[in-house]
Amino acid sequence: MFHTRSSSYELIRHAGFSYFPLAFIARLPFAMMTVGVLTLVVAERGSVTLGGLNSAAAGIGTALAGPLLGAAADRLGQRRVLVPVGLVNATLLAAFPFVVASTTPALALLAMSVLIGASAPQIAPMSRTRLVAIIKRSVQRNQRERVLNGTMAYESAADETVFIVGPFLVGLLATAIAPWLAIAGASALTFVFVTWFALHPTGRLHPGAQDARHEQAPARELARLPLVTVVAGTLGIGFFFGATLTSLTGFLAADGSGDRAGLLYGVMGIGSAALALGSAAFPERFSLRARWLVFGSLMLAAAIAYATARSELTLIVALAVLGCGIGPTLVSQYSLAAQLSPLGRSATTMTLLGSAVVVGQAVSSAVTGVVVDRLGAGTALALPAVAAAIVVAAALAHIAATPHVDRQPERELVPA
Repeated sequence: MFHTRSSSYELIRHAGFSYFPLAFIARLPFAMMTVGVLTLVVAERGSVTLGGLNSAAAGIGTALAGPLLGAAADRLGQRRVLVPVGLVNATLLAAFPFVVASTTPALALLAMSVLIGASAPQIAPMSRTRLVAIIKRSVQRNQRERVLNGTMAYESAADETVFIVGPFLVGLLATAIAPWLAIAGASALTFVFVTWFALHPTGRLHPGAQDARHEQAPARELARLPLVTVVAGTLGIGFFFGATLTSLTGFLAADGSGDRAGLLYGVMGIGSAALALGSAAFPERFSLRARWLVFGSLMLAAAIAYATARSELTLIVALAVLGCGIGPTLVSQYSLAAQLSPLGRSATTMTLLGSAVVVGQAVSSAVTGVVVDRLGAGTALALPAVAAAIVVAAALAHIAATPHVDRQPERELVPA
């Protein structure tokens, strides 16, 4: 998983051998949320537009509350934030299928979707923050950069796998049993595994809380252009996820098989997870900025092929190639964010990126749903290419914002 075995062992030993599978499973509800909401509403209410709007509403809730939850975790510690938030989210998810199946007005349904998004426990950024804290405490200074890059590679691969497995599970459960079961399953996973993750011993490691009393950087440091471009890049990834899944759903729904979208969507996960993990072995001279631009461009090229596809086989091939671009792109973005994170703002920074992915996915789902209903699925297939172009544009903006460096000082990772 990491370049240096002894340093890797130190990280795993301090985190605990149960930590990584626990953190992986605890992410699943977050990845199932927007897709599950979309699938359930489309199945029960018969409208791709309404389903997309509810998915977007969940994203808006995440956008409003996600960074605030990250800031609260920086100051109060993750346990005090994750336990109550997880219990609230599990309750809302459990109630959502009953609300959708009732005669509840669409506006009330949207309001509940906002609350579901606002209370979504963001395990991925919290996990990254914990692991960065362990690296700071247990890994020798001369090994930290390599271990950081390997850790971000693993975390991004886990995210990629979860964001593919989540929709895959939703599609599988919707096809084999019923659409409501995916949301019910997300509720159960949140109740059990998010609570377990919150109470895990690593939950005591929250560098923001320690730094806040001494030398936490001001919030305006988060608005520096290099970091803003990274957030914009992850937002583009979110746009891509939402546009791809919803356009794929619309394309398959034309033949009455829209509930299979999650299964086909899972094809992206193969190359994505493999390349994300493999990116830890890239040579250091292949800088993070260059990786972002190269693999983002691969995404764009494959997305153009996806836009012209009119058969299921062609779509599958395009999705497989797209996966090879997404994984390394996300690894590069999260590694850059870890390096650019202001002192004492690690959880906030990682939550900003996680929120950007979910918000982008939700908003893009809504827009793509409208395009499917009004202009047809064939037109909607072009939207992932637009999202991939945003990812490439953000990479170019980041390179322009950091013209003289390939790597920024590790403010959060390596304290003075």
